[in-house]
Amino acid sequence: MSDAYAASLYPAESNHLVDVSTLERPSVCFFVARVDGAVAGCCALVEACDGTAEIKRMFVDPKARGLKVGKRLLQTVERHGESLRLTAIRLETGIHQPEAIGLYRSAGYVERPPFGSYKPDPLSLFMEKALSTRV
Repeated sequence: MSDAYAASLYPAESNHLVDVSTLERPSVCFFVARVDGAVAGCCALVEACDGTAEIKRMFVDPKARGLKVGKRLLQTVERHGESLRLTAIRLETGIHQPEAIGLYRSAGYVERPPFGSYKPDPLSLFMEKALSTRV
């Protein structure tokens, strides 16, 4: 469902999805949110091996939107990042997703230049949040 949603908003060259095999690596933690037992959202935290990690595959089912699923997933990912003693969590999101951008900004994420293997993309917004390394 998240692939189809992203494809409906962005051309292939601006879709920066990771494949399932990437999500199966030991450096990835995958989180699933459920509402009444049904999957309502998901999110992966991919360690970059430099003290940071990237949020990938953040998605909330349209039927679960408004239930604060995204906010809770983000809080869970951040707590996990702090337990790993990460210094920052980064992400790339598309400019046509105002709800996601609003969620990230309200949680303290700030815009930054492209990171890792990303290139500048007018349809992408790159963000980062510094984490407390106290656990």
